[in-house]
Amino acid sequence: GDLIWQYETDDGVYSSPTVAGGVVYVGSWDHYVYALNAGTGDLLWRYGTGYGVWSSPIVADGVVYVGSDDHYVYALDAGTGDLLWSYETGHWVESSPTVEGGVVYVGSDDHYVYALDAETGDLLWSYETGDDVRSSPIVANGVVYVGSWDYYVYALDAETGNLLWRYETGAGV
Repeated sequence: GDLIWQYETDDGVYSSPTVAGGVVYVGSWDHYVYALNAGTGDLLWRYGTGYGVWSSPIVADGVVYVGSDDHYVYALDAGTGDLLWSYETGHWVESSPTVEGGVVYVGSDDHYVYALDAETGDLLWSYETGDDVRSSPIVANGVVYVGSWDYYVYALDAETGNLLWRYETGAGV
């Protein structure tokens, strides 16, 4: 229970940290994504987005994927923090991305779920729900499951984005 290290950002941290390869990746409301040495807490790099980062980063194949309230999804080199690509949605991206089979799945407050090519950031498909998508998608057996503030949980075909089914929950998800 002893404190090993701490790192202070310039604003609140609402993002959940992700640890990969001895590095802690986390977003902050101070408009940065941070990479910190997991053993020492030393700053390795930080990348500035245009607004606060509520989304939790995910690391896959040496790339950090994260959303920002500046309306973008970012792909950053996990070792250097260099921008590999960015994709602009129509609103905040507070959803945390999921990467499966070379595809990044993420929601946006523009009511859409997006499937982006993990290597290029090109749009593969998008699906419009009835409200904000702040829920983080999960993929299992070729199906993307995600909730929306329109009171529904959606099941979408991971390859095409076609609706398989939706279930009304009675409140925003």
